[in-house]
Amino acid sequence: MMRMMSPAVAAGLALVAIVAGAATRNIYPDPSQAKADLATAIKTAAQSHKRVIVDFGGDWCGDCQVLDIYFHNAENRPLLESNFILVHINIGRMDENLDIAEQYGIPVTLGVPALAVLNDRGKLLYGQRSGEFRSMRRMESSEVTKFLVQWRPPKAGCSVMVVNC
Repeated sequence: MMRMMSPAVAAGLALVAIVAGAATRNIYPDPSQAKADLATAIKTAAQSHKRVIVDFGGDWCGDCQVLDIYFHNAENRPLLESNFILVHINIGRMDENLDIAEQYGIPVTLGVPALAVLNDRGKLLYGQRSGEFRSMRRMESSEVTKFLVQWRPPKAGCSVMVVNC
């Protein structure tokens, strides 16, 4: 008799397969590009009235690969693209661009990926201080959705008093 695989086991196996395939993807550009990429992202954000997500990590990091998959899945991609400019900062093997992480108070030594959210002028709005996404492989895509919804810029005319913005 053939036994059926539980949905949880099937989902877990699918994620392992995705991460294994993603590990060869190059998400983070050469560390020498970081300052220029960040400056470009802030300039683009100012022109488009979007926020900047600064993603500190490296291609070697499986949790960073999963975060990128979650950022670009069908549910999150529209939220990301309509509200944010995403810039990947390569931290090498925890030995590159640490000055940029420090500038935003991001302790990458607690784990990556680590994110900062900047307004359209480059001012820090939020920085992950406790390695919140360092175990992304054990998190659901919905955690990324919550993060994007929480930090997207307010719509014009919205305020704390307006509920349906």
